Amino acid sequence: MTSHITVVGSINADLSVRVNRHPKPGETIFGTGGSISPGGKGANQAVAAALQGAKVAFVGAVGNDTYAAPATALMVAAGVDMEGVDTRDETTGLAVITVDADGENSIVVVPGANADVTAACVDAHAETVRTADIVLLQGEIPADGFEAAVKHATGRVVVNLAPVIPVPQAALLQADPLLANEHEAGLILELLGHPAEGEPEVMSAALVDAGFASVVLTLGGRGAIVATHDDVTHIPAAHVTPADTTGAGDAFAGALVARLLAGETLIDAASHAARVAAYAVTGAGAQPSYPDLNDSLPEI
Repeated sequence: MTSHITVVGSINADLSVRVNRHPKPGETIFGTGGSISPGGKGANQAVAAALQGAKVAFVGAVGNDTYAAPATALMVAAGVDMEGVDTRDETTGLAVITVDADGENSIVVVPGANADVTAACVDAHAETVRTADIVLLQGEIPADGFEAAVKHATGRVVVNLAPVIPVPQAALLQADPLLANEHEAGLILELLGHPAEGEPEVMSAALVDAGFASVVLTLGGRGAIVATHDDVTHIPAAHVTPADTTGAGDAFAGALVARLLAGETLIDAASHAARVAAYAVTGAGAQPSYPDLNDSLPEI
């Protein structure tokens, strides 16, 4: 297979509703929408990378239900190789997403078939992982599936441990880079037994000191930080008016690995990823909001 990225991760159907504000505990409010769109951190990142010109293969699972087709529609349309996607006698992963008037979201995820992306599942598709130049992982599959993917990887491993789940430390430290937001960075430091405190620059440097070869810390509208053993570099954000932040971090991750596959430096790849993420927040939903190579990205 030619140079490519293999994403080992989750596939979800996203049920999205819009509200003026998020409900308080015990409160019922009215919303609009209720549409189903494709999602899941793994699927989102695969689509984002493919739309940025990368060849992408996927290892994961969907259910034997009506959600499977809409959940994978944009992956197929983007040209993602789906040979590694198994169909299980289970429901497809489901995310219930609520977006308020400011574009901020809250998300509840039902794993469904994603819980079956175990070591046995990944082992069955070991060749797809082994031949990849970059293996991209998140935290929406079981820890033993995560560990198996790292074990089979012979190329670069990029990890966006979102959500932060307990995974074997030796596997996690293979990430180059580790990609996280501020909240996740603190949880990962705690997971590794280190203090989780300080400004983003301090936390990114602490993660490098903890054993990561490189770290990319995303800061939303404040841009991102790239940290290595040599330096800590701030990546400015493009200024846009957000409509929906759903999947913006995944857009960043997919664009980042696409540019790394193309041979760019980590700083240049992160700068491009920041522009792709900024474009994504101006549209609704996750995958439907992602740009391709023909779209004009906002300037930094």
